[in-house]
Amino acid sequence: MKNDRVRGPGTGSLGQGTLFDNDHTAEESPERSISGVKVRDVNCRSALNRTKIPGFDYCMNPYGGCTHGCVYCYASFMCRFSGHEEKWGEYLDVKANFPSILARQLERSRTTPSGRVLLGTVTDAYQPAESRYRLTRSSLEILAGHPRMEVHVLTKSALVRRDIPVLRKLKGCEVGFTITTLDEGIARIMEPGASSPLLRIETAEELMKEGIPVWVFVAPLLPGLTDRKDSVLELLAALGEKGIRHVGFDPLNPYPAVIERLRGTYRRHFPDQLVILEEFIKQPRNLRRETAKHFRRMTAGR
Repeated sequence: MKNDRVRGPGTGSLGQGTLFDNDHTAEESPERSISGVKVRDVNCRSALNRTKIPGFDYCMNPYGGCTHGCVYCYASFMCRFSGHEEKWGEYLDVKANFPSILARQLERSRTTPSGRVLLGTVTDAYQPAESRYRLTRSSLEILAGHPRMEVHVLTKSALVRRDIPVLRKLKGCEVGFTITTLDEGIARIMEPGASSPLLRIETAEELMKEGIPVWVFVAPLLPGLTDRKDSVLELLAALGEKGIRHVGFDPLNPYPAVIERLRGTYRRHFPDQLVILEEFIKQPRNLRRETAKHFRRMTAGR
């Protein structure tokens, strides 16, 4: 049982600082629409960035925004810096020069960078657009030539299976899947653009068969929905059947923007559980602690 790989939102500042001097900037090209999502080509000045996420040295985010559109996503705070008027999940910035900037950073460094890299901290590097733009694939191929960099991926997408050949070349590479529930109904509402939970589990199994270590992040535990004992035990049983033993978790962090979206979603789809959400909001610190204890009891002995 591992619960210390990613401590989740609120435990560290995501993507702060950069490996070199320049921060991210964006230069817009003509905008276009893909399936109702506003898409822009932008240029970045930095691809490999220092991070304060426990256990990792660097982070990489080839896209700005995420079309998975998860209602509970803490990364929605990025809307403030995107220059978009669209809601979270309705825009995407494609960092077209990301692979070339990554290669340049690695080549120009006085000493070859080393450490653990987490791919996808404020975006999902395998969201649907990756099948077209292949920024993640190109970046992984570059990193494969730098064995001192240990690459880890966190995703909600089955698209990661496409890159098994290059993932196998990466030193110490592991792939984490965020899975909040096995309930397809809840998943379609809370994370509408992500691969289905069962497909994520099947993909995880496929990666393990190819020798790529896999772990699962159960986050966030949603009050009254996915934090119920039956929901958690069902998920853990499904993971255990596939041989997935490394599981981390994180209770809900009550960021104001997240809570606002959750309240609306609960009212519309889960009105009977709204009171449970409200109780959590009133005393989140205590309830987060109790939820953590409850989860540890349920997972004891796995």
